[in-house]
Amino acid sequence: MERLFRSLKSEWIPATGYLTAQEAQRDISHYLMHRYNWIRPHQFNGGLPPAVAEEKLNSLSGMG
Repeated sequence: MERLFRSLKSEWIPATGYLTAQEAQRDISHYLMHRYNWIRPHQFNGGLPPAVAEEKLNSLSGMG
C-alpha cells in the first residue's frame, strides 16, 4: 500500500495540488483504476500491470 501511495504522489499528483476535491477524486480515480492497474508495469508481476497479471493467472487456473 505504501508503494502505491508513493507512486501516486510522485507520478501523478501535481506539485501545485488540485483546485477542488471533485477534481482530485476524478484524477486520482483515473490513475488508480486505469493507469496503475492496467498500464503501469510492476516489477513484482514480471513487468505486467496488476490487472493483466491477474487475468493471466485466472486463465491459467481456469478461474477466469
